[in-house]
Amino acid sequence: MIRILLVEDQGMVRQGLKMMIETDPELRVAGEAANGQEALTLCESNHYDLIIMDIRMPIMDGLEAMKIIHKRKIDQKVLILTTFNDDEYALQALRNGARGYMLKDADAKELIRAIRSCLAGGMSLEEHVAAKVMPKLIKQSEKSDVDSSITTRELAIMKLVGEGLSNKEIAEELYLSIGTIKNNISNILDKLQLRDRTQLAIYAIRHNVV
Repeated sequence: MIRILLVEDQGMVRQGLKMMIETDPELRVAGEAANGQEALTLCESNHYDLIIMDIRMPIMDGLEAMKIIHKRKIDQKVLILTTFNDDEYALQALRNGARGYMLKDADAKELIRAIRSCLAGGMSLEEHVAAKVMPKLIKQSEKSDVDSSITTRELAIMKLVGEGLSNKEIAEELYLSIGTIKNNISNILDKLQLRDRTQLAIYAIRHNVV
């Protein structure tokens, strides 16, 4: 059973989302919070496979909660689910490690598809959000350079991560073992002080590697 923490300040919306999510028999809303502070408290004593979190909430919003999750190195995947089709919110969420950014007008199938993608290590962006965010990331990349400590092999792996390939696919592409790919990705994350491959993919796009 996949355990999900649902963070949403409006009770009726939260219950509606819970019903949508649990139409998939493998998904269960194992925790509920009305703001980011409550979410952090629950994360300290419970493990969830995914946090689905709104942005604007009282006491502590979703973006602030994500900053703290990142700072404390809490191993939690986060999918932002919000009403705000705002590229700056989306950029900030992705920089803070969000695995996806979806809007609340998504239907149950779209939401479950996004959840599954995040759990599999992918990144789900609502189409209209992606259309606004990706050009900004690309524009930023034109002004940036990859860290000089990154080797040629690591650069090749980073490029393929940015293109969305799995470890197995990267191994096949570069004729290396999956273990070698995993070790190289770990080294890259350490060098760049990134938390996971989602942040690495964003880094690759921003720095014109892809």
